[in-house]
Amino acid sequence: MSGKVSRPYENVRCLLEKQVVVLDIGAAYTKFGYAGEATPRGITKTEIKCTETKKIRPIFKYNSVDDLYQLLVEFLHAIFFKHVVITPKDKKLVVLESLLTPTKFRDTLAKVLFKHFEIASLMLLPSHLVTISTLGWDTALVLDVGYQDATLIPVYKGVPVLKAWQSLPLAAEAVHNRMLELFRESVPEVDFNEELIEDIKVRTCFVTSIERSRKLESQEPPVPPPSVKYPGLMTITIPGHIREKAFELLWERDNDNLSIPTMILDSLVKCPIDMRQQLAENILLVGGTVMTKGFTARLKSELISIASSNLYCEKLKSRNFKFHTPPCKPNYTVWLGGAIFGIADLPSRCILKENYLKDDRVPDWASLLYNKKEGSSSGI
Repeated sequence: MSGKVSRPYENVRCLLEKQVVVLDIGAAYTKFGYAGEATPRGITKTEIKCTETKKIRPIFKYNSVDDLYQLLVEFLHAIFFKHVVITPKDKKLVVLESLLTPTKFRDTLAKVLFKHFEIASLMLLPSHLVTISTLGWDTALVLDVGYQDATLIPVYKGVPVLKAWQSLPLAAEAVHNRMLELFRESVPEVDFNEELIEDIKVRTCFVTSIERSRKLESQEPPVPPPSVKYPGLMTITIPGHIREKAFELLWERDNDNLSIPTMILDSLVKCPIDMRQQLAENILLVGGTVMTKGFTARLKSELISIASSNLYCEKLKSRNFKFHTPPCKPNYTVWLGGAIFGIADLPSRCILKENYLKDDRVPDWASLLYNKKEGSSSGI
């Protein structure tokens, strides 16, 4: 029999060469995996052990650009060689980023990827926009409640409505700080760190109903839920009132009358009137915080209640709010959107290594250099 006999490992090598790595670098957790897959290969904390101080340092808490560069080198080295187990040289990468990502961070990230790891190409995708690809629909009001911020951007027929974006520091970090205050009052003998607070929150806390919430501040508050035991090196009793009140600050309006529900309503008001009903009926919740038991039900109740108040009743006629159920868990829906886009060949969205080394900068939608109309002058 004539002809060349293929070896089994050759197909494996060919497959690895075509794989596109997808990274969603969040403030607290980073999701990583390959394009075309339904779930990320893993989720790790966005932190690294500093080689000099030997202390664990969050990536986003950097002191300078040089400090950020070194942190990203060590962090991405661990991602590529320890978790994804792939040599990044001449590979294609997809990185999901918020529209509010600082230019300093994205430029430093690109410099590390192209000059240190020598990747072949980089595709930077806006997280809110790619997320709706998981729905098979082109219009949605995307609310991302992560670790540091809750960010809301309406997307209408595939185009972000930037004039209606909203952002507030009401997310997991704020919940952790509130829990720490409550624990210092109720359980002062225990030293609570960030990791312990987060685990207690995930295992024992919940979002209470709007009816019970209104009664909590009254003169006759309802009976609190039962306390539970949290096992560990030392068993801790978690009081019922902390379990119930941990997430209440997300719904408490500040001096400017702002909260997570008002973010959605204010965003709808800023959108053109013919968009509002479609957006209100296509709300997509993503981020780890929205996975909390009772979150979606409470948000819907708050929206209906506030929309009927004097503040919004004349501005918003629609009281019908509907929520999408994404095909995966909300904490990695953004990553899945990137994994879907990663299998598409979009040369206009890719930054090639040779182009980056030539220009030494990343195209930025907010820069006039890349948004000038043809024939216009370069002056501002």
